[in-house]
Amino acid sequence: MNNAMNDVFTRLAGEGVSVWLDDFQRSGTTLSELRRAVGPHGVTGAVGRTDTFAELLHTSPPYRSRIRELAHGDLTAEELVWALTTQDVRTACDELRAAHERTAGRDGFASVDVDPRNAWDAGATVAEARALWRTVNRPNLLVKIPATVPNLAAISTCLAEGIGVNAVAIFSPDRYAQVSDAFLDGLERARAAGRDLRSIASVASFSVNCLDVEVDRELDRAGSAEARAMSGKAGIANARLAYEIYEDSLASPRWRALAAAGAAPQRLAWTSTARTTPARPDTSYVEELVAPDTVSVLSGATLLAVADHGEVRGDSVRRHYAESRRVLSYLSWFGISYRTVVSSLEAVTLRQSAATWDALLTAVRGELDAQRRTLAPLR
Repeated sequence: MNNAMNDVFTRLAGEGVSVWLDDFQRSGTTLSELRRAVGPHGVTGAVGRTDTFAELLHTSPPYRSRIRELAHGDLTAEELVWALTTQDVRTACDELRAAHERTAGRDGFASVDVDPRNAWDAGATVAEARALWRTVNRPNLLVKIPATVPNLAAISTCLAEGIGVNAVAIFSPDRYAQVSDAFLDGLERARAAGRDLRSIASVASFSVNCLDVEVDRELDRAGSAEARAMSGKAGIANARLAYEIYEDSLASPRWRALAAAGAAPQRLAWTSTARTTPARPDTSYVEELVAPDTVSVLSGATLLAVADHGEVRGDSVRRHYAESRRVLSYLSWFGISYRTVVSSLEAVTLRQSAATWDALLTAVRGELDAQRRTLAPLR
């Protein structure tokens, strides 16, 4: 079984696909456990998700123990979340350091969020990214920055200062094109400042299944055979067209000049890759988005599904650009506005992220108060 698992990931790596674990903080699917399950080279990166902390406070003894230790001080809830997240991502960076060194800095990254409530405030985002970069102090850190229009400037500024960036919450090829431009701008500014471009890393995280969830809901309402035939196709088509933009960027004079100076490309990372319905194969978003220099960010369950029965049939992206444009053009036949859907996805996702962050702080504040009440008689 383990040989079969290793073979799947070896074939993905052979096609230029890195596999990263989504949510290295969740109890029961830790980075080290899953890396042991699929072999030492199966997982070469990890993405932290602080939106799981509220759950972990109630289910994970190690987290509650750490809060109990920190409760002796005068930390606020915000400071405690900072302490926990920076410690977690530093640990993940250290565990992935061997992969980072083995790939000469091309892989082996761990990623952590900035406060999503600042998604529309580039100045606040840059300030927090700088603080995270200094505090974690690891070369294989990527700071997750929501790719809103205001934050395009934040992405560029961080890269210009040598801060690794994971641009997140990208739902359309058009927005990805803007992120790609911000990446090039940031590296050009870094080069002008005399920075070593070989040490600056970035990925652009493109959400895949979110579009299918929204589009398929509308197709279900249509109820026709034609609508059913379209189900589950929009998300992959959307992602494939983003990769076409990536290829166009690599052919540009701007990129060629940066590459000559030692820069590595900003890889596309496919996120939200869990299946959207039980009827859908649980490995489809991995198998249908195989292309050079990409990252598949997988939950523990999806990663183990790929290890167990995933199939790699070569590049499954580049020959499908024309078909992908047709798929998205058909949406209007069913009264679905593609632009409205992707705009709504960004707004809803970031609103939910901000609400989850607020809930996290409330939960941490409550846990901190409870621990301090317990400790009060001992003071």
